[in-house]
Amino acid sequence: MRRAVYPGSFDPVTNGHLDVIKRASRLFDEVLVAVAVNDAKVGMFSYEERVALLEEALVGFDNVKVTRFEGLLVDFVMAQNAQTVVRGLRAISDFEYEFQMALMNRKLNPQVETLFLMASEEYTYLSSRMIKEIARLGGEIDRFVPNSVASALREKFGITTGA
Repeated sequence: MRRAVYPGSFDPVTNGHLDVIKRASRLFDEVLVAVAVNDAKVGMFSYEERVALLEEALVGFDNVKVTRFEGLLVDFVMAQNAQTVVRGLRAISDFEYEFQMALMNRKLNPQVETLFLMASEEYTYLSSRMIKEIARLGGEIDRFVPNSVASALREKFGITTGA
């Protein structure tokens, strides 16, 4: 079985993340969306909320599972009997960081490969950080995230209308 891991904080999941997941699900028998747990980093959404939002957004993706991830990525990948880490790239700045991470992961465990998927053109500008800022300021976010995420963001920021 060809299994891949798509790690991230997904705080929150965006349509760009979903695009990468959808495309990866066509390339692999199974894709594990690994939600990072980092006690040193406080996110907007709890781990449980991020998992719930992802699971709702991924209904119908039969070969995609959401799971918890902490520690070294290469150790997690091997423990899951996976061979590949999937990463999405939006811009050159993403590439520099992701390239360094891929090389370090290769040094830590040469059996783990990294596959970069270029973001679809319509999502190259999307980031969870930007979405949260737009939502905080009352801007329209519905076209950037799944409906459940838009609702959750509005609730977090106390926005009562569908802006």
